[in-house]
Amino acid sequence: MKLKNRLVCILAVLTLPLVGTVAPAATIEVLQTFDFPGVGNSTLPQKISDQGVMVGTVIGVTGVEQGFFYKPRIMRFSDTAFSDPNDTGGVTRGRGINNQRHTCGEYKNGSDGTFHGYIFEHPDFIPFDVTGAVDTIPLGINNGDNFVGTVILSDGTQPAFVNLGGVVSMFAVPNATQTFAYQLNRGNQIIGYYVDGSGIAHGYTRDQRGILTFPIDVPGSTETMLLGNNDLGYGVGRYTDAAGLTHGLFFITPDNILTYDYPGSTFTSLTGVNGGGFLSGYYLDAAGIFHGIWAKINLTATGQPISNIPMTPVKPAHPVDEMLRVGEPVL
Repeated sequence: MKLKNRLVCILAVLTLPLVGTVAPAATIEVLQTFDFPGVGNSTLPQKISDQGVMVGTVIGVTGVEQGFFYKPRIMRFSDTAFSDPNDTGGVTRGRGINNQRHTCGEYKNGSDGTFHGYIFEHPDFIPFDVTGAVDTIPLGINNGDNFVGTVILSDGTQPAFVNLGGVVSMFAVPNATQTFAYQLNRGNQIIGYYVDGSGIAHGYTRDQRGILTFPIDVPGSTETMLLGNNDLGYGVGRYTDAAGLTHGLFFITPDNILTYDYPGSTFTSLTGVNGGGFLSGYYLDAAGIFHGIWAKINLTATGQPISNIPMTPVKPAHPVDEMLRVGEPVL
C-alpha cells in the first residue's frame, strides 16, 4: 500500500442560511485517507478522541467485521483488529472512544443472531446489555464514561438508551419506529437520528434535560443522519439527496449546515468530531470499498489550524499505545 498523504481542501457548501460564527468560506481539509492493511478491506472509522485516536470497524473480504484503533498523525494501526471474546458471529464493531481510550461497540452472537454491547477498557471487554433488550448496540461514549446507543425490545420496538453513571434510561423521538443515539458529549447532550413511519431518517438532538429538537434535515434531502458531536456541541453526519448521492455534513448549530464530498465519490460520511475540530469519516470508491478519512474543519479558511479550540495532549504510556504498532503506510 502507498501513503495517502494528500491534502485536499474543499470549499464547504452552505446548505442553510449562514448565521452565527461560521465564515462563508469555511473549509473541510482532508489531512489523510487510510485503509486497514489487506487487499479489499473496507475501513469505516466511527469516532475520534480529543487525543486524535480513532476507533472504527474493518470489514474483510469474507464479510468478517472487527474493530480497530488508528492514530492518524503517525499512521499507526493496532497490529491486529480486535474482536470481543464472546463474538461467535464474526461481527465486532468499534463504535465510540473517549480520552481514556475506553471504547464501546457491539458483537454478534452466532447462535441466535442477536447483538450485545461491550465496553473495552484494555485489556478487558466488559459485557453490557440493557435489561429486557433482545439486542443492545452501544454507539458512543463520552469523556465521563457515559454512553448511548439503541436497543431492540421483545415487542419489536427500537428506542435509544443512555447510560449515565450506571443508570440506564430509554427514550424515543415521538412517532419514530427506530431511534438511534449516536454520541453524547461531556455535557450529556445527545446527537443521533430516528426513522419515521415512512422509513425516512431524520436527525435530532437531546439536551441534558431530555428535551428533544427534531427533525433536523438538510433542505432537499431524502434522509439526514447525525452521527457525532463534541464537547462544544459541533455536529457531524451525512445526508442523501434526491439523486441518491450521499454527502458528509458538519454544523455548529443545526441551522448552519455545511456539506462535504470526498472528490470523485458518490458517498461520503463524517462520523466523529473531537475537541480540536478534527474529523473522522469515510468515503466509498467506484469498486464499492470504503476508505477512512482524517480531516479538520477550518472555520476561517485561512489555511491555518483552528487556534481557539484546545487540543488535549496525548497521554504517554497508555495501555492502548502498547497495542499500536507502526502500520504499513496506506494509499
